[in-house]
This record gives sequence, structure tokens and C-alpha cells, in this order.
Amino acid sequence: MSTKSPDSASSVGRSDPFEDTLRRLREAFHAGRTRPAEFRAAQLRGLGRFLQDHKQQLQEALAQDLHKSAFESDISEIIQCQNEVDLALKNLPAWMKDEPASTNLLTKLGSAFIRKEPFGVALIIAPWNYPVNLTLMPLVGALAAGNCVVLKPSEMSKGTEKVLSELLPQYLDQSCFAMVLGGPQETGQLLEHKFDYIFFTGSPRVGKIVMAAAAKHLTPITLELGGKNPCYVDDDCDPQTVANRVAWFRYFNTGQTCVAPDYVLCSPEMQGRLLPALQSSITRFYGDDPKTSPNLGRIINHKHFQRLQELLRCGRVAIGGQSDESQLYIAPTVLVDVQETEPVMQEEIFGPILPLVTVRGLDEAIDFINQREKPLALYAFSNSNQVVNQVLDRTSSGSFGGNEGFIYLTLPSLPLGGVGSSGMGRYHGKFSFDTFSHQRACLLSYSGLEKFNEIRYPPYSPWNQQLINWALGSQSCTLL
Repeated sequence: MSTKSPDSASSVGRSDPFEDTLRRLREAFHAGRTRPAEFRAAQLRGLGRFLQDHKQQLQEALAQDLHKSAFESDISEIIQCQNEVDLALKNLPAWMKDEPASTNLLTKLGSAFIRKEPFGVALIIAPWNYPVNLTLMPLVGALAAGNCVVLKPSEMSKGTEKVLSELLPQYLDQSCFAMVLGGPQETGQLLEHKFDYIFFTGSPRVGKIVMAAAAKHLTPITLELGGKNPCYVDDDCDPQTVANRVAWFRYFNTGQTCVAPDYVLCSPEMQGRLLPALQSSITRFYGDDPKTSPNLGRIINHKHFQRLQELLRCGRVAIGGQSDESQLYIAPTVLVDVQETEPVMQEEIFGPILPLVTVRGLDEAIDFINQREKPLALYAFSNSNQVVNQVLDRTSSGSFGGNEGFIYLTLPSLPLGGVGSSGMGRYHGKFSFDTFSHQRACLLSYSGLEKFNEIRYPPYSPWNQQLINWALGSQSCTLL
């Protein structure tokens, strides 16, 4: 079921447009409909069938929204989601199983365990840059954990929003799932309601708005945000190898990736070696005229195109710089002579522009990174493991790639999540299930055997005190 918020004229005198939908979901949750493993698995299988049945429509929508090739749509969106579904289906019984916990002498006769239970009605607000992946990946975790879900796809990726809203609800139980459409006004109205969990992917600016709304209801939240992801390139490395890897990850999806390298830190000498290598990589990947390449996407809309056009004025264009607003095209671009105070170094670029910033060495690069907000991702390239490990040990980021880009996103064994202003919480694989699950501490004790409990009741004799102290000290335990 898809819900559209009515315009202000038609909603005068009417009740809240989301009220009935949320009531329906909450009633289904309180009835226990989503809790059985069989129901959760059925929803996951439905999601998997949706991905299989409508692969072509999704590819066409992604081509419409972002000019993505069918292959890049598969590897970065559809296959990732299908793998997530398959992993959850395979491991759901193990993930749901109560987790035994250790006891001390005072609780030895009882049974201590952690139960993974759903929060209730979860809200997922998705972005436009990977509109299938970043909408459905968290949905897998929410469904596997047994929640009812309100899904809000991005209105900016219109083609994908249309496919999701018209087709996905047919594959999921309508008593436990709803899709809401609209822009910032509708999202703001939706956030006035109380949810049991909110999962948001987007910019830090909007993340603060979502977090403020969640705080009004003390709703737990995951924020998958972004920021400026540094990439340190050491003098001791092969510039062409680095250029190949950095260029692919920077210009993939036209740079509209939250974990893409946002700028390069290197010595002036390495910059001189890296520039021709980057030009070689760009030509190899996208041809002499990248505008005609089927492997280079487009900017999402005119607003973002114009924002990026302003960033092209920063520093000096060393490679690329061409653009065509009628096609929302910006060439893969490298900037040099960039000042720290310029806009391109003050905001997340989110486009096919890569500034090179010169530093005197490793220590200055690390200081440069640590003087700024903690990034969602951080990369270091060097033939020296010691250099890579120094960057890893002396910085903080949501994720880290040594001599590699964001290919780690294909590993469900690793979490995706930020730290500080780049976000809070994590997901992917079992981490998604855990994110959408409340870990309930449980202790079941016998109703009888009261004689064993009498030592803990007042008045406390010296013998009782000594015995209780000994029992508590036999294992680590804290009383609050």
C-alpha cells in the first residue's frame, strides 16, 4: 500500500493522512503477526521475488534517474539486495535464537539469556543516490527482525520511486507494510508521529532534523550520513595502480556515493606523478569523450548540477571540467591548487570532482584529517604496511580501506556506519538484524526453592553478608 499526503487544500478539516496507516501497522504488530519466523521468512521471500520479477524495470528506472548502466545497476544495487535477502533467509533461525548468558552463584539455578525482539513499527527514510540499495537493504533487516515497516523512498529518484511504490507492496503483507510518498513537507509531517525505530540515510543537515524529531518521542535511531572522506597517497606507491583504484571509486555513480574518496592528500611530488596517471585511468575507463561513455552516469537533477558547477570554480582544473546542463553531465574532474577554505573543501562534494591537496608527509596528512569531523570512510595507499597501519591507528572513521576503495561494501560480514557527524549505528548482514532488534535481558527462575533465596533478604547477618559477597565475587557482576 502506498500513501500519498494530500495537498493542504484537500486536507483542511480532514484527519492526519498517516494516522490510519500507522494505526493499522501498530495493531498488526501488537497482535503478534510479525513475530513468527515463518512470517518473517515469507516477507523476505516476497522481497526476493520482487527483485527477480522486476529486475528490468529497476534497471530502466535507475537508467532514467542516474543514467546507470544495467551492469552497474546490478552490481551496486540489485545483486547486493538479493544477496542480503538470501543471507537473512539462510541465517534467520540462528539470528532469532535466544543467546545464552552466563550466571553467578546467586542466579545459578535460573536461566539467563538475551532475546532478540522487534522494536515495533519502524520508519525507513531512503536517499536518491542508490535508490534501490539504500531503500531495500535496511528493509531486509527490519523485516528479518520482525518489525512492521513504513518505507519512504526518495522523491528525487522519480523512476525508482514509481517502480517501488507501484510494485513492491504487491509482494509484502499489507497489514504490516506501508509505503509513503512525498517530499520534505510530507516527511516532516510523518516524523511528527511516534515510531519505535527510525532509520535514515542522507545528509548530516537533514539527519539533524530527523534526530530532533526522534528525540521528541525518545525514539531510537540509526543515521547513515556522509562527510568528506580523505584519501592519503604515500610517496611509496605505484601512481598508476592508485589512480586506477581512486578513479573508479571516485567516479562510480558519477561520484554520488557517500563512501567515495572526497579528496586526496599527497606530497607535491606525488601529485606530479598522480595527475598523468589519473588522466590515463579516466581515458581508459570512459574514453576520450566521457560524455559518450555508457559507463558514466549523470547528476541527479539541476539543483545538484548547479551546486557542483560552483565547486568547479575552486582551485584550478587539471583534468576534465567540461559540463552540459541539458544532459546533467559533468566530466570526471581533478582539481589542484585548492585552498582549505574554499567551498569544495568545506562540504561533501557528491559529484565527479576530485581535489588534490598537498601535504609535506604522513604526519601532516594525519593532522589534516584529525582537525576535521570524523568521516564515513577513510583510505590510505602505500607499499608500506607500516604507513597504512599508522593512518588506521591514528585516525577515526566509519570504515577504512588500505590500498582499496569501498569494495568492502560487498562484504556482509562488515558493518556500514558512521561515527560522530558521519552517523551513528550500523547495518548490513547480521548487523542489520541487530540494529532493528531490541536485545532483551531475561532471567527465568524457579517459583519454588525459596530457601535458597532467604540469604539475600534483610536483616543481613554477618554470615549472610559474607556469603553474598562471596557469591557476587565469584564472577564479575555489577548491581545498579
